[in-house]
Amino acid sequence: MAMSRARRRDTRIDYWPGFVDAMATLLLVIIFLLSVFMLSQFFLSREITGKESALNKLNQQIAQLTELLALERAGKRDVEEQVTALESSLAGAKSESTRLQGIVDARNADAAKEGGQAASLAGQLDSEKRLSQQALAQVELLNQQISALRRQIAALETALDASESRDRESQTKIADLGKRLNVALAQRVQELQKYRSDFFGRLKEILGNRTDIRVVGDRFVFQSEVLFPVGADQINDAGRAELDKLAGAVLDLEKEIPPEVNWTLRVDGHTDARPVSGTGRFKSNWELSAARAISVVRYLIDRGVPPKHLVAAGFGEFQPLEEGTSDEVLNKNRRIEIRLTDR
Repeated sequence: MAMSRARRRDTRIDYWPGFVDAMATLLLVIIFLLSVFMLSQFFLSREITGKESALNKLNQQIAQLTELLALERAGKRDVEEQVTALESSLAGAKSESTRLQGIVDARNADAAKEGGQAASLAGQLDSEKRLSQQALAQVELLNQQISALRRQIAALETALDASESRDRESQTKIADLGKRLNVALAQRVQELQKYRSDFFGRLKEILGNRTDIRVVGDRFVFQSEVLFPVGADQINDAGRAELDKLAGAVLDLEKEIPPEVNWTLRVDGHTDARPVSGTGRFKSNWELSAARAISVVRYLIDRGVPPKHLVAAGFGEFQPLEEGTSDEVLNKNRRIEIRLTDR
């Protein structure tokens, strides 16, 4: 009668842990995708920041050139005002020369006396002409400088337009890269899921329908008693036989997974909630669970499994499969979990 009840308890399937593990796996994938998105945004922000810095430098240069152009225009206005004054003076001189020439014509008799005054006025006229020519030369120089400044401003505007075009192209390339990265990531996840399904199928066939080795979500769960004596981390004979089967399945799977797919076989050690003996080798359940996981990893390495694809972790009594203190619950919580996952 008691054996019948035990069988019924053993056949019960607890779907809740599997659901929790599936949601945890989904959360990890979402976090990874968000990390990739944030990384893309980081490189995009850094690229944009560099472009903004270049634009700020160009704007500063344009502002300096604009200020210089304003100064040159102010100088040009001063020179133009001087030229206007000189031209007015020149016009007055010409008028005065005409008046003097009339006086000279009218006073041919006094030509000798007034000849000195005419020569003086002619000298003044020549001097004013020279000043007018210098002013015109200065105006021409200012015009040349203004033309050069305009060419520089046009070149800067062209460079600014080219920089903005490169910015737009970079943003387009970054967005396209993000899309392709997301597609590649989804393909890698699908590939790993396929190999995980194949791996689990093979292990089920190899290990058989044992009650002390079962599937919980995406993990194979070995009861600790299958692999280890009570309170120890040395693998027993029965455990070595089971791990030989596991190592063979892993080596077969390694031949099929492409090198670019980063996969890991994770070995997690768990204990029940009862404290370890204070006089034993291990001071806590942490140490016992970690030591057992490491023993499994070392054994798989000895059987040819590459160390780069193996991870050992100890969780002590802090992640039980079931809550409670009954012998049945404690037996289920003492376990080794094997999980195929990405790196």
